[in-house]
Amino acid sequence: MDARLHRLQGKAEGVKPTDLAALLQECYRDRLALFERHRAVAVHLTPYDVNNTYQYVINREETHLEWLAAALADLDTPLPARSDGPSVTVGRGKDAWKALLLDDAASGKAFVEKWRPRVEGLTHARNQTMLRLMLGEVQEQTRLMEQGAQGEPDLLGRGGQGAGKRGVVAGARWMGD
Repeated sequence: MDARLHRLQGKAEGVKPTDLAALLQECYRDRLALFERHRAVAVHLTPYDVNNTYQYVINREETHLEWLAAALADLDTPLPARSDGPSVTVGRGKDAWKALLLDDAASGKAFVEKWRPRVEGLTHARNQTMLRLMLGEVQEQTRLMEQGAQGEPDLLGRGGQGAGKRGVVAGARWMGD
């Protein structure tokens, strides 16, 4: 019984609770950096489908950060400090925003490449499953960014019949009287 409890707490061969906490903190920092970058990029994306896709990605990233925060709380480990986030500028030209998507897709691929082997080495089943799900979603988000940069429409699916052609996201919204 003692050995079983030991394994359930993530102490079996390989990852001690302190190592697991450090790994989860590092993953949180890396995921937070992607999240903050995507928030900074989203304000520059005017094509409706692309901006809507980024809103979807940001929403899922918030969920990933919540998962990681809960896992760290289970280990009585504090969250890493947050930064102000990056400052993003868009180059000149009608399609200059596409470079931002390609940069984000490359960052997503690098994140998955860095974390996949580390996640597969975990012995803590619950955290391993959580991180596998997160990595799968990052791969999907990366694919969406690549497709957006290629100008593919309907990134998140087609609108219903009669939905019409989608336009652009306005830089400023009318607020009324």
